[in-house]
Amino acid sequence: MGGTVFLLGAGVAQSATLSLDLSPDKTNPATPTMGNWMHFHSVIHNTGNKPIEGLVAWISLVQVTPGHEQPMDLEDWSAHKAVTGTTLAPGASIDTKWPIRLIQNGDYRVVISATARNDKTVFTSPTIQFHVTQKPVVESSRILPVAIGLPLLLGGLVIYRGWRQRT
Repeated sequence: MGGTVFLLGAGVAQSATLSLDLSPDKTNPATPTMGNWMHFHSVIHNTGNKPIEGLVAWISLVQVTPGHEQPMDLEDWSAHKAVTGTTLAPGASIDTKWPIRLIQNGDYRVVISATARNDKTVFTSPTIQFHVTQKPVVESSRILPVAIGLPLLLGGLVIYRGWRQRT
């Protein structure tokens, strides 16, 4: 989903064109859960006839869970938020892998955007939607032995102490 920008200069139209593709990594979990990592792969391609100077590309994440629609601050989600300062020659492309750690359950869309230093147009990739399931905070298989075992242990100690005092 690229686009074309027409920059007017000296009566001649010049065009700068970027094409952005985005795909999920093949190693992503089929049913992502909080705490999982997901990776997305983008290809930004200069399809125009002029170099793109000062390319800036960034990842955006938006929550689309009904009643909770909002853009997400990636500070906790990803340390790799942008590619900056790149010059992209005509016909050249840049491949980038974008890691995201899933920290909250819900429905999300991820998109890659790009612009150039001297260009007012923002190009975007297609979006990818995914659902993050909540990770159980308390797992019964881990807490049940403690919840049952601790009272039994304390009760056993009280009975043992009573028995020792009688003898």
